[in-house]
Amino acid sequence: MIRRKRLTDGGILRLKPGGKEYTVWDTAAPGLGVRVWPSGSRGYVVLLRPPGPSRRVSLGSAMLKTIHEARRECLLIQLEGNAAAAGAAPPPGIPAPLFRDFVADPWMAARRGRWKPSTLRGIESLLRSQLLPAFGDLPVDRIARADVDAWFDRFSARSPGNANKGLELLRQIMNHAVNDGHVAKNPARLTRANPRPRLTRFLSANEIARLHEALDACVAERPDREMQAEIIRLLLYTGCRRSEIRDLRWSEVCGDTLRLADSKTGPRTVFLSADARAVIERQRTGQEGVYVFPSPVLPGRPLAKELSLWPRVREKAGLAGVRLHDLRHTYASQAVMKGVPLPVVARLLGHTEPRMTMRYAHVGDHEIVEAAERIGQAIARALDGPD
Repeated sequence: MIRRKRLTDGGILRLKPGGKEYTVWDTAAPGLGVRVWPSGSRGYVVLLRPPGPSRRVSLGSAMLKTIHEARRECLLIQLEGNAAAAGAAPPPGIPAPLFRDFVADPWMAARRGRWKPSTLRGIESLLRSQLLPAFGDLPVDRIARADVDAWFDRFSARSPGNANKGLELLRQIMNHAVNDGHVAKNPARLTRANPRPRLTRFLSANEIARLHEALDACVAERPDREMQAEIIRLLLYTGCRRSEIRDLRWSEVCGDTLRLADSKTGPRTVFLSADARAVIERQRTGQEGVYVFPSPVLPGRPLAKELSLWPRVREKAGLAGVRLHDLRHTYASQAVMKGVPLPVVARLLGHTEPRMTMRYAHVGDHEIVEAAERIGQAIARALDGPD
């Protein structure tokens, strides 16, 4: 249902946020409306209907200007649009907002409520450390591709992966600016992201055995390493992400499954093998706290974010260059090599997009060589015939 009323400054303040974004249109200035986001933010918007597709132009936060100012800007934008349609010289228009102001409202205001806390922290970090220092003082319509390329090259020299994340975030912001009518084309659309390294590293059966031997040896050297060793084992047995096991709560342990309340892709169920269940059962004590793997020095908190034992284990096992995340890769690759269908692997890993699972659907060269050797021996025996 279309909502219309004569907007006033007090009435705009009294508009209540709902479960999703909605717009109230002004009866005094046709085409002017106020968007209300679930977060409670409010922003003015102008609906233009020139020849061709209609479009919306953002006027910024409704908390920073009065309804009279918004009506004046709305009229100027409509006059500019009509003049352009008629081929006449447009009157002086409303300048495009600075990048930092556009990010704060309407872009951030429209999206803040949709992100998980961890996602929001990552976005705010990229904005604070990269995008705002580089583009914050520029009007969004003055950001050129050359500016984007220069910033991306500087960032890529230090951190290619994070540079890709920053580029994707900039593209999203500038797409919003295009949709709001501030920018004709997204200046970041043609900048090429850094190639991602292929995920070809996973552990062979022999390497898995060496990993377990190294874990046992590290614990034998120092028994206080046992909890970290158990986390590493559980990562291999479940294919879970590090944070999912490190932050695991007893309330999420349900018999043969883990009911994770907040994984990277939202709530999901992890099915436990006998070995995985055994690791968890070994953590049970007479005085159970909140976390399965609690911090030994900070009561009520999970174990430290970084698993400091991993470099030592990796060295002992002779697994140079292997990351903790490669244990998840190993779990998926072992499943594929055992004939588990990719849709089932996707469910085991908690993937929501098939392309993510396809990254794991490969077999290492050493496995191919071993398979070829076994096939060759079988054919040779067949050619020799019975004794």
